[in-house]
Amino acid sequence: MSKKLLQLHFAFHGPFGAEMSEQLVELAESINHEPGFIWKVWTESAANQEAGGIYLFEDENTAMAYVKKHTARLKPLGVEEVIFKIFDVNEPLTTLNHGKLS
Repeated sequence: MSKKLLQLHFAFHGPFGAEMSEQLVELAESINHEPGFIWKVWTESAANQEAGGIYLFEDENTAMAYVKKHTARLKPLGVEEVIFKIFDVNEPLTTLNHGKLS
C-alpha cells in the first residue's frame, strides 16, 4: 500500500490566525490519534473565508475514514460542505524534494 495525501477544505468563518491556534488545540491533538494519520499542514484564508488542511495517511482506507469522521464533526459548527481529494504520493520524487513521509 502506498501513502495517500488528503486535500480537504471548506467554507469557514473563523477564527483564524492566532485565535484559531488557541481555540483548536484540543482538535489538533485529537487528530494525532487518528488511525493511519502521519501529519497535517493546517490551511486557512480569512480573505476567502476558508479553512482545511493537507494530510498524509498510511493508506486510502484510513484517509476516507478520517474524511467521514471530520465531516460529521464539522456539521455542528455550521460547515455544510467539505470538499476533498485523495492523491497517491510519488515517494521517490517527494523525498528528492525534501518531503517528509514519516
